[in-house]
Amino acid sequence: MQSEFHSPGAGTATMMPSPFSVLDDAASYASAVDEFLTASSSATVPVWTGGRADLAASVERAAAIYANVSRPVARTYGVVLKPDTLPAGLGALLTPLARTWLDEAEVEAALLDKLDAQEHSGRDTGQGEEYTVLIAGLYEHFTADLIWPLVRATAHRPNVRLTFLTGRDAASLAWFTAKQYVHTAADVRELGLYTAVDRGLTRDGGIQLRDERGVETADVKSELLGTRWRRLFLQGHGRDDSLNLAEFTICGRNDAVERNEALVAPLCAFTSHCYKPDDKLIQLREIRAAEIVLSSCNNSPFADAAAYDPKYQLVLNAIDGTAKDIVGAITVHDSGRAENVAWAEAALAHASSVTALNSSIRSAEPFPAYVHFGIGDDPGVAPEPPALTPEPLLLTTSARLTAYLAGGLLSANNPLRPRLDKLAAKVENQVSKRDLAVNQDRAKIVRSLMDDLQSVDMAIATQFVKDPDNELSNCYAHFGDRGRLDFSTIAHVRCQCGRPAERYVRRALVPTALDTEGVICTRCGDVAFRLNDSPSLLIYTDEQAPAGATVQVRVAVREARPGILRLGLFFASYGRAGCTITPELQKVRIGSDGTGQAEFALTTDAEIPPHNYYMTAYAVQDLAVTIARRNFGVMPAAGQGA
Repeated sequence: MQSEFHSPGAGTATMMPSPFSVLDDAASYASAVDEFLTASSSATVPVWTGGRADLAASVERAAAIYANVSRPVARTYGVVLKPDTLPAGLGALLTPLARTWLDEAEVEAALLDKLDAQEHSGRDTGQGEEYTVLIAGLYEHFTADLIWPLVRATAHRPNVRLTFLTGRDAASLAWFTAKQYVHTAADVRELGLYTAVDRGLTRDGGIQLRDERGVETADVKSELLGTRWRRLFLQGHGRDDSLNLAEFTICGRNDAVERNEALVAPLCAFTSHCYKPDDKLIQLREIRAAEIVLSSCNNSPFADAAAYDPKYQLVLNAIDGTAKDIVGAITVHDSGRAENVAWAEAALAHASSVTALNSSIRSAEPFPAYVHFGIGDDPGVAPEPPALTPEPLLLTTSARLTAYLAGGLLSANNPLRPRLDKLAAKVENQVSKRDLAVNQDRAKIVRSLMDDLQSVDMAIATQFVKDPDNELSNCYAHFGDRGRLDFSTIAHVRCQCGRPAERYVRRALVPTALDTEGVICTRCGDVAFRLNDSPSLLIYTDEQAPAGATVQVRVAVREARPGILRLGLFFASYGRAGCTITPELQKVRIGSDGTGQAEFALTTDAEIPPHNYYMTAYAVQDLAVTIARRNFGVMPAAGQGA
């Protein structure tokens, strides 16, 4: 059931002194920063607004979010981009944020070389020691060619955390830097997740949740603006200027900032209205939140990769607001249920949002989808994200279903089709990233699949009992005609009759065929066929018997999946009317070593013509039908002449 929205007292705070002090001129700011950094006890953090009223308003709103003041833990390395563009006071406030400051030229290769050297140095650096890297500077200097290689490289170093401090101008960066010196107030506890793309997402307690249905019916604007959020996750479609929550729009436009007429701007720059209802616009900087996660495409682009003028950028509007930590997406990405669940678990564990999100999405994206703006000291450890690799049996089943249903093997009116169609739809959902994230009891999923397979296997085996020459019995000719011999697989083996034989594999050329393995004997001809990852069969019986005799036939199963297998036996079509096989079908329990066996009694009629016949054993497991043949000669009955 979706969590009910409840936030008693969440929108109000006990009045207390602001942890910030606002200054408009750079000289006073520099002096205040020096005094702040040398003070023996905690003081208010100086904030230089450069005369911007929007920043002063954000400082006032932030007083309800933050409390204690202290220096954050210094990063291992720091780099300031174009430090000469920043006022002296801001440079001084940045200095304590890293233990070692590197030159801008060392952002890429030299920085990574330093990290590699420390990782592989001879000294004992401690198990799992983490290296943190801070890149600070104006937004205009955060360009793709400069920053993207570092983002991409550090993404594959689990012990390296990369964070950014930026702003649309020096005043924004000064405000964002000041927020790194304060702590979220103890009474700011609300966690929120609002998604316009995940229908049916639920969670039992701990998080104020609005799924796709919820944002369509709730007063999202009142809830977002009326609550003090410790962490807030927003997910919807959009670009770098906006994020949509049904009819509500999280807006990046900042009217206090001048527009650059040379750059592309959204519709609202040319008309008096938004492309969505104006009364449902939500200014991102007006949301009171200590951490905001923007889970939409392109909401935090590099400066030279943005679609719109910085005046309209979501991430810059968030930086101008109350959030000291912002997680955003550089470009497009395919986040969904898996990432939503991963973030919720991390938020409840007080763990890193960006780490949880990137850990979850890395199996679906060729790059780190999310980046972190802010220092982000998260003491908790998020649970390991669920494995998003489907079980091999699911994939094997899916491949076989595709080959049976999508090609021309089975006719439209084949009685197996309804059962196979139903199982195909179920399996297709179970291999989806969304399902793997939600249904974490994979053992239960596999048990359910095995139950389904046993049921369908029985239906397939019953078809062979009724008609050994059914459409599925032609699968090896059908698949082989749509495959080609893999010469590297040819192996010289012995047939059960003792003569030389050749084993080979034909590789399927199209998705509607499967790889097949066959064995051809120099005497018996085609003696065995099977699919990859399916059982093999051996037939033990007399090579000949007189008409009217009963012979025992033992069929041995090898390389099967432990569990249940259906095993049957039939006679050559041209002698089938003259013999009886009992039982018609057997249920064989396969042991942990993949082996099993069953016995059949083959009785020929006294009137059956003497001839060289053959018998065929078949095993059905996990939709695969394995075939093995053995020649069988019928001699004249006793007392009959040759």
